[in-house]
Amino acid sequence: MLNSVLDEAYERVRHTGPERDGWLSNHAPMAVEALVRHGHGRAVHRWIEGYADRLEERPRGIRRIAADEWRDPLGDPVRTGDWLDLFDRELAGDPWRDVLARWWPRLLPGIAAGATHGVIRVGHAVRALLDGETGPRVAELGQGLAYWAARWQPLAPPGAGPYPATDARSALDAVPRVPDQRFGIRSRLAQLADVARWPAVAAAVPGGAGDDVPTRLAAVVDAAVVRHGTHGHASPVMLVHAATAPNAVLRTLPALPPTLWMPSLAAAWAATAAVTAAYAPAAARVARPAAGPTVDEVMARALDTGDAHAIKFTDTVSDTYARGGDPALLAVAARSVEQIAAD
Repeated sequence: MLNSVLDEAYERVRHTGPERDGWLSNHAPMAVEALVRHGHGRAVHRWIEGYADRLEERPRGIRRIAADEWRDPLGDPVRTGDWLDLFDRELAGDPWRDVLARWWPRLLPGIAAGATHGVIRVGHAVRALLDGETGPRVAELGQGLAYWAARWQPLAPPGAGPYPATDARSALDAVPRVPDQRFGIRSRLAQLADVARWPAVAAAVPGGAGDDVPTRLAAVVDAAVVRHGTHGHASPVMLVHAATAPNAVLRTLPALPPTLWMPSLAAAWAATAAVTAAYAPAAARVARPAAGPTVDEVMARALDTGDAHAIKFTDTVSDTYARGGDPALLAVAARSVEQIAAD
C-alpha cells in the first residue's frame, strides 16, 4: 500500500518544476518519500495539497542537449527544461543504475547545486529505487539529476594535502566561518575562495585510513546532526543541509560502483564543511539534556509543522539514531524541529 502511495505522489508532482520563484527548491518529492518511509503514507496526499501553492509548472526546453555536448549547459538554470528532457531520454534508453553511474562523477564536483538540494533529491529517489523499481521512481531520479545539472555549482577547491586524519566532530569544529553572513548561500559560498584555512579543511576528509567509506561518511552525517543541536539556532533551516546532503550521498553509495565511493565521500565532506562555514554561529548554544521522544513522535511533530525541512531532518536523525541509539539525539531532533518551524 505504501509503495503505491509513493508512486501516486511522484505522479502528482511529476509535471512540476524543480524550483519556484526562480530559486527556491521544490521539496515535495523529497518530503513525501521521507513520510512514506516513516509510516505516514496516509498523510502524503494531504501534505501535497497543503504544499500545492509552492509548486510551479515544469519548465519547457529551449534547445536539445546532445549527449556529447553536456558540459557547456552544465550549471545553466535557464536550460532546466532541456536538462529534464535529456534525462527523460537517458532513462528511457538505459537502466537507471547505468545512468546514475555515468552522471554521478560529472555532477559530483558541483555538489553545492541548489543549496545541495540537487544531490539530496537524487538521494531520496535512489533510496526509493533500491526498495523497488517503478516507472514513477525512475522518472523522479531523472528529475533530481536534471535539477542537479541545471544548478551545478562547484565549491572553492580543497588543498593538495596530505592532512592528518581526524574524527568528524573535531573536523567540523575546525571549519572556519565565512566573514560576511548577511546574504544568501551563493554569496556565502563564494567567500570560501578567500578564506585562508578553507583548502586545508576541505581536504581533511574525516576518518582513519583503515575505515571504510560508508563508516566515514556516516560519521560525517552523525556529527552534523549532533552539531545542529548546538549550532542550528543560527540558521535552523540552512544548517539542516550540513546533515541531509552527506546523508543523501550515503544512501546513494549502494547503487554506485565502489570506484566512486571515495570521491563521493570527499565531495560530501566538502558540502558539509561549506554549509557549516556559511551558516554556523560564532558560539554554540548548549541546552540542558532532556528526555527525548521516540523517532515516530518526532516525525509526527515534523509532519504537524508541515515543514519539509523538519521532515527531512528528522528522517536523517532517524538514521543516526539507528546507528547509535543515543536518546539524546531525539531531544536534539525535537528541538531542531521547533527551531525549523519557527525560522
